[in-house]
Amino acid sequence: MGKVHFFTEDTAYRLHQKIAVRQWIQAAIREEGYKPGEISIILCSDTQLLDINKQYLQHDTYTDIVTFDNSEQAEIIAGDIFISIDRVRENAAAFGVTEKDELHRVMIHGILHLCGYGDKGKQEKTRMTEKEDFYLARRGF
Repeated sequence: MGKVHFFTEDTAYRLHQKIAVRQWIQAAIREEGYKPGEISIILCSDTQLLDINKQYLQHDTYTDIVTFDNSEQAEIIAGDIFISIDRVRENAAAFGVTEKDELHRVMIHGILHLCGYGDKGKQEKTRMTEKEDFYLARRGF
């Protein structure tokens, strides 16, 4: 079985409760009917994520997350999830939530993408938000 890894690039942000976050993410993956493969969650700056967004997705916009699916087997999810700590902080303030809650929402959002959920249309966005809320409520930390 794989593992969820956490990295920081171009930011001094320190993720707290890594073991609990890892267990929560792995439980969500299993709840969705998958096995966790190798998953890297990379916390970075707006600048770095903008560069990734331009280079790989041809989007010249700031974003809070970019997810790359590296899955090779249908039942095992694997990938790289890049998260802008700058966007997380700004969105947390805008939405009136804690940075921790917003970061966890963005993390599970990336995991849900790897599980096959989209967020392009209104129905997909609604379903994604419902799933995010469901897993955030089940954190227990």
